[in-house]
Amino acid sequence: MKLSYKSGRGNKLHLYLDGEYQITTTTDFFAGHYYKEDSEIDEDEWLELVEKINYSKAVGKCYDLLSRRAHSVKELRDKLIKSFDSDTADKAIDLMLEYGYLNDEEYAKDLFFHLMNNKKMSERFIILEMNKRGISNEITQNLICDADIDNVGTAFDIITSKYLNKLSEEGGRQKVIAAMSRKGFSYSDINAALEKIENNDEF
Repeated sequence: MKLSYKSGRGNKLHLYLDGEYQITTTTDFFAGHYYKEDSEIDEDEWLELVEKINYSKAVGKCYDLLSRRAHSVKELRDKLIKSFDSDTADKAIDLMLEYGYLNDEEYAKDLFFHLMNNKKMSERFIILEMNKRGISNEITQNLICDADIDNVGTAFDIITSKYLNKLSEEGGRQKVIAAMSRKGFSYSDINAALEKIENNDEF
């Protein structure tokens, strides 16, 4: 098979086998795996070259995604396998772990306090969100134990900021309870928050 190439936009380089387009890489990558124009290449050499190109692309994708925000291992892998095979994705992730760019425990800590303090999520919804991001139950439970989440206090904050006016409407109390239940708060926590509001002269 004859390997040839054509320059694309920027530093893109399009590779061809026997005149048919196969894959795009970069001039920087190809400089380290140089083949002369119309070089003869056998199937094993070609497959090895394609594997290296895809790995280089996957690593580049990791850097791009992680430069925008932190990710859990699961989040990053889920995004990579949309464009790369699982082996290539796993090798790129292993490199990110080796370099310290991926750390589920550190990521989980930042996410946990964001969900608790900024998003005002119930403990139940925090657990669901952490699980969705691929954070282990052990890490999540350790964070919950250390944080001592105040579900009643969080429910109180949400009701007073979003639903206070609704409480004075006909059937408003039940509507607020239903809304808070959908946010993952238990009836006992909601009721305790409502009693706190009802016993507070400011409201």
